[in-house]
Amino acid sequence: MDTTAETDVTSLISGFEQLAERFVSGLFARFAALSDVPVDLENLRASLAAGGTSLLVLLSEIVLIVALVAGVFILLAWRFNTASVTSSAWRRFFAGVAATVVALVVGFIVARLLAGSGLPLQTLRLWTVATVLGFIILAAVRSLLMASRRTEFAERSAHLVALVRDLSLAIGLAIIAVTLLATLRLWSVGPALDDLLRTGSAIPIYLLFAWAVWRHRRTMAAAVAGPRPRSRWRTRFAKMWPAIVVAFVITTFLSAQTAVTLGASLRGSTVLLTALMFLAAPHVDAMIGNWAQRGFESPDISILAAAGRQTARFTVVAIIVAMLGTLWATPLAAGFGIDLREVAKGASGVALIMLGAAFLWNVVGAGTARALRAELPSVGGDEEVQGAPRSRLGTLVPLLNAVGKSSILALALLSILVTIGINVWPLIAGMSVFGLAIGFGSQTLVKDLVSGLFFLIDDAFRFGEYIETSGAKGTVEKISVRSVSLRHQRGALATIPYGSIGKIQNFSRDWMIEKLTFRVAFDTDVDKVRKIFKKIGQDISANPELAGDLLEPFKSQGIAEVEDGTLVIRAKFKAKAGRNFMIRRAVLIAVQQAFQENGIQAVAKPLTSSLTG
Repeated sequence: MDTTAETDVTSLISGFEQLAERFVSGLFARFAALSDVPVDLENLRASLAAGGTSLLVLLSEIVLIVALVAGVFILLAWRFNTASVTSSAWRRFFAGVAATVVALVVGFIVARLLAGSGLPLQTLRLWTVATVLGFIILAAVRSLLMASRRTEFAERSAHLVALVRDLSLAIGLAIIAVTLLATLRLWSVGPALDDLLRTGSAIPIYLLFAWAVWRHRRTMAAAVAGPRPRSRWRTRFAKMWPAIVVAFVITTFLSAQTAVTLGASLRGSTVLLTALMFLAAPHVDAMIGNWAQRGFESPDISILAAAGRQTARFTVVAIIVAMLGTLWATPLAAGFGIDLREVAKGASGVALIMLGAAFLWNVVGAGTARALRAELPSVGGDEEVQGAPRSRLGTLVPLLNAVGKSSILALALLSILVTIGINVWPLIAGMSVFGLAIGFGSQTLVKDLVSGLFFLIDDAFRFGEYIETSGAKGTVEKISVRSVSLRHQRGALATIPYGSIGKIQNFSRDWMIEKLTFRVAFDTDVDKVRKIFKKIGQDISANPELAGDLLEPFKSQGIAEVEDGTLVIRAKFKAKAGRNFMIRRAVLIAVQQAFQENGIQAVAKPLTSSLTG
């Protein structure tokens, strides 16, 4: 084993040494090839002359065709946008398509008139397509970044415009550089001139791009973060995103130069398309997330439509991953002799399963969230009111959400394993044996689960209700599969397994009768006290803030007993459960004021002590 490990380490070191030698020799070869640039220029002039043109004429025709196509595209796009400013998004889309088609047709006709045929015609057509494609890319980038201007970042509009301007300049130069390199290859330019122009154009473009991102890092982070409320991971990711982009730009430049040095150059279009997808991904996700959130909050959009909007975020990520895999993994797989059709078939099956699971996950999440939001009590004011329970459905919704999502996740994982050719039946059998072991070995856990099931079936308590068990009391704050958590009025949180609950007293169901006791002097006019209590009951019944929660008015019950020369008078009222505390407070304040105004003296309860002789 030691000999094998030493052999593997030696082979690894030898491979790195060969790679380093290859890199150094390739670097020296690139510098040595710079002396061939004049020869490549002469060959390019000869090639142009053989094609019936010259470098100056061809450059003039390229400038003319680019200016003409750009002017037609900008003019038509402006006219269509002005005419359809109040139209739907589809009309604006088809207007853009029409502008693209007209600009391409005009460019091809002018190219035919200028160049005739052969390589000059192909060159002008290439620049025509590149010009239109460049404007489409720039328009997409602008729309993507400026979409946040319609949200809470409207005050950063000027910063967004500056960000779009700087990024558009960098992207525009990159498109020009890629098209220029494609033109040189079309005319079979020499490798020395090709390498010089590629490296010479890449350095300022990468620097300009990194500078634009770092200069507007706060604006870009705000655009990636999206509207509030934001999750913690999204906020952190947004703050890190500018640094990630700069690191990606540097890595891409170094990778491209390393590949050229090693003799395996990367296509400029592939690098540019990869960079655009990488940079656009979080902005597209933020825009779609905002769109999905609006659909979720709108009652006019169905649950299936809202789930479809949320699934669109997952779909976009899957499409981007598939495109990146096509750009980079396909050449690698072909080099290793991997059957791409089998890989694509398996990947398509896994993607469909994940897409279906994501849609079902979002359906369950959207349905339960809407049901829970509809069941939440609306309590006005800043003061926390005890009670305010949810309905039975509102109590069961979180459990149904957890069970549904867990089931979808388990079925999706098993389906993916089956799709990639893994036998899942031994795994299912093992899980069954594990479940039996839990059932026989954990009797307390089984007792908790069964007890909780019957408590929920009996509707013994709900979220937000104030209950008292054999071990604790408080407001129901959390209901899990195994236990219930009660928040005491002093703030302590008690978690009680269902099997240990025992008897439950629920103080938040239907109604409560509140009985109050008052101790007054023995010579107090009881009939006068009765009238005072009656007047207080009428006043509270007329109070619009309390009348809706009062079921029976506050009234006197007369003398309950005589204790140590003191009259004990009782009174009561009936109110909705959980709302009796506010009425009780109002009653006590009114009684205290009425006793002072009518000269009725309240007597304290005497303290008793046992004396031993």
